[in-house]
Amino acid sequence: MSIIHALVSAWVIANAGDIHQPGDHTRTTKINGADRSYIVHIPASYVRGNSTPLVLCLHGAGTTGKMMQNLTGLSKKADEANFIVVFPSGTGFGQLLTWNAGGFQKGVGSKADDVAFMRQIIDDLSKDLRIDQNRIYACGISNGGMMSYRLASELSDRIAAIAVVAGSVAVEECKPKRPVPVLHIHGTADNVVSFQMTEKNMPPFMKLKTVQESIKMWVKLDCCAEQPEVEQISKPDDLKIIRKRHNNGKNGSEVVLVEVEEGGHTWPGMPPPLKVFGKSAKLSANDLIWDFFQKHPMK
Repeated sequence: MSIIHALVSAWVIANAGDIHQPGDHTRTTKINGADRSYIVHIPASYVRGNSTPLVLCLHGAGTTGKMMQNLTGLSKKADEANFIVVFPSGTGFGQLLTWNAGGFQKGVGSKADDVAFMRQIIDDLSKDLRIDQNRIYACGISNGGMMSYRLASELSDRIAAIAVVAGSVAVEECKPKRPVPVLHIHGTADNVVSFQMTEKNMPPFMKLKTVQESIKMWVKLDCCAEQPEVEQISKPDDLKIIRKRHNNGKNGSEVVLVEVEEGGHTWPGMPPPLKVFGKSAKLSANDLIWDFFQKHPMK
């Protein structure tokens, strides 16, 4: 072994498990006696000691934190924009994991205290890293988007803003302690969590708010303008994308609905994992989400 290789190997061994090193770190914590796991991605531009934003990124039902990392490509965006991103895993069997986001009918879905899990992640990382406590965010797709709505309601003392992709409100009531800005991205041809949801096309094992009910609820909670500002934000070679912004909310909050016409149950900017989920727009959800989060630190 050359001297250079020996030095590199020694450095890798010495820094193994050092949460301050750029890249992925798998961690576990106990919640109500159960081991829970999550992946922490430290951005390439991270500087130890610098106050850094944190984003919780939550997978959909039947997948894992690692799958969510691959689905969204959000680690790459974290490297570009210098924020820490966490990909937690829900509970269940094997890789068929879900979040206790509300909405599941009796005997179906997780009953874990996932709000406590998210709070524990924030607390654990805040001990080891200098997390910007005013810039902690949550985003997710489908069941993970539903969980993001629940966090906005029950963890608003820690979560500055949320972004939901292809999800909706799944709890009966939302009672945030402060106005939480909301970005909601949804394809109009979503065949899993339908954009035009009714009792007939709602998943039989769930009870959800519709997309419009979810938006209306949070517009009221944040005291935003009932009538949105509407603009088209797509490029000519992409699916048509309409942004509806309910602004002028309390403490500078806003509720924004991004409608992807003909879009499916996908993460815009990334290819769908299966063709059955429909079309995905070229416009990057990661860019939309991070731009939104940057506008909305905790106030």
